[in-house]
Amino acid sequence: TNNLSEVMSAPIQVSDGVTKTIINPGNGPPVRRGASVTVHCTGMLTDGLKKFWSTHDPGQSAFTFKAGVGQVIQGWDEGTMTMALGEKSRIAMVGSKGYGPNGFPAWGIPPNAGLTFELEVTHIQ
Repeated sequence: TNNLSEVMSAPIQVSDGVTKTIINPGNGPPVRRGASVTVHCTGMLTDGLKKFWSTHDPGQSAFTFKAGVGQVIQGWDEGTMTMALGEKSRIAMVGSKGYGPNGFPAWGIPPNAGLTFELEVTHIQ
């Protein structure tokens, strides 16, 4: 059957302070450390799920980074390393795995804010 509850997973513990909820499982190869990964993403403050950035916003485009090597915030790196090509998941993280005590004032992210990102892996190279 194609029941929605079968598609949306229960939260999976990725690491201490990072969880992943699968919205749509991928059917391609897994993300590997050092691979160039392109994602569509919407970033939200976990408190109230207030959006602060999206690659779908006007003037924005998909985001590419090297996975698992520290080019992005820790929670994003850890979550992405559990994903596969075509997968869409919601990655939630505590503030220490996000922007930490400095926050990201330009995006309205307060210090130690919990973050939630909806990520879709569109390309792996």
